[in-house]
Amino acid sequence: MFRLIPRWARLHGRNPSCERNPSRKFHNDRTLIEELTCRGFIANVTRPHELNSHLEKCSRTVYAGIDPTAKSLHAGHLIPLLCLLHFQLRGNKIVALIGGATGLVGDPSGRLTERELSDAAQVEFNASKLTAVISRFFSQAAIYATARGFIQRPAIPEVQVLNNITWFKDLNLLDFLRSAGTHFRVNQMVARDSVRTRMNAQQGINFTEFTYQLLQAYDFYELYRTKGCTVQIGGSDQWGNILSGLELIDKGRLARVTVAEQSEEKGFALTTPLLTTSSGEKFGKSAGNAIWLDESLSSYLDFYQFFLRTTDADVVKYLKMFTLLPVEEIESIAKDHESRPEHRIAQRILAEEVTLLVHGEDGLSAAKVATEVLFGTDYSSLRADQIIRSLRNDPRLVFCSEDEMFTELLPNLAAHHGLLPSKSAARQLVLAGGLYVNNTPVRDPRLRLTRASLLDGRVAVVRAGKDKHLVLVSK
Repeated sequence: MFRLIPRWARLHGRNPSCERNPSRKFHNDRTLIEELTCRGFIANVTRPHELNSHLEKCSRTVYAGIDPTAKSLHAGHLIPLLCLLHFQLRGNKIVALIGGATGLVGDPSGRLTERELSDAAQVEFNASKLTAVISRFFSQAAIYATARGFIQRPAIPEVQVLNNITWFKDLNLLDFLRSAGTHFRVNQMVARDSVRTRMNAQQGINFTEFTYQLLQAYDFYELYRTKGCTVQIGGSDQWGNILSGLELIDKGRLARVTVAEQSEEKGFALTTPLLTTSSGEKFGKSAGNAIWLDESLSSYLDFYQFFLRTTDADVVKYLKMFTLLPVEEIESIAKDHESRPEHRIAQRILAEEVTLLVHGEDGLSAAKVATEVLFGTDYSSLRADQIIRSLRNDPRLVFCSEDEMFTELLPNLAAHHGLLPSKSAARQLVLAGGLYVNNTPVRDPRLRLTRASLLDGRVAVVRAGKDKHLVLVSK
């Protein structure tokens, strides 16, 4: 059953924990909602003028949900995470809610086919990993925000990472149906886009997925009740589910309060756009593979290069969404970029800023060194330890014993470690002038490496053609 917010905490919309927000505006005179709109974060929002006033009065609690479908976050998650960050930097409390319970059901939103039920043990494992990943992201983001002049107080409220299995694991079906279920009408549930789309599809929708919107609605109500949470953020495909939460908050509360108390400020919904590239591909994918925020899954180099490859049509939009650079500065960068597009000024700034945001100074430094190793021409300033650190977890980095490094023929080494399919193919490439070591063409198919030929006495960057690399390191 619903447990009620104490009457003294509800009267006239007052919240005893509501502190005046001293950091509502930075760099400009825009309010938070104006800033989010300017940066392209808002697809839909309920009662925007009331929300603006709601946020201006004092610090609020805001949440976004994270599905535990994987053990880490990918680049697509940057949209809700950065939106939460903007709320946090204005002094609001933010909650990242991991769907340890709803992940066992599966969200039908945006899908034409039935989602396979996830393994319970895998969902639990993913949720435990995501807790650390989310906390690490916001810790690093605070460092980045400080460097960009966005934090004007000694501290900002820390992110709370919660898991909805906490309240669903002890909630039995009868209590849930008698409390939450009585506040929903089936015709309204069927009218939600996520449900209507599936009902029109060949497979239809099963009852488990049909009830997902009730579970998400209950999440919002539970956070409203226990944390004073009044704003939910989600992708635009979550609009109907979030509205269900607002209905549950309103109906569950109004059924138990007097008419005089019904003026209390209710909850708000804010959805972000489902971002695609100018070519129509889903943002966050590279050659069909997700770009992860965890460096053990996507290297610093791959992360940096993903943003460096952004098209001219997308780069300004991404600078506004994925960095904390002032919008006015971004507009200046855009003009500079338009005058010299071949220099890819905007892309370089984007790649540096987002890598700094997610991976910090060390990650950015490693990405730049790796870029120089694999795509540069001058290795004279690079040290072996820099190269090794920059390519950590990259399969192109291979450690060899001294015996192997200096006794095997270089073409054989290249073939043995997968740069070329065979020794004969490696020798043929040498004869064709297509094999390089440390950017110097290999002329002799019987060449052996020596200590003097290595970078810093330890590293050989072997290249086949234009873009296939193998980095050999002497142990």
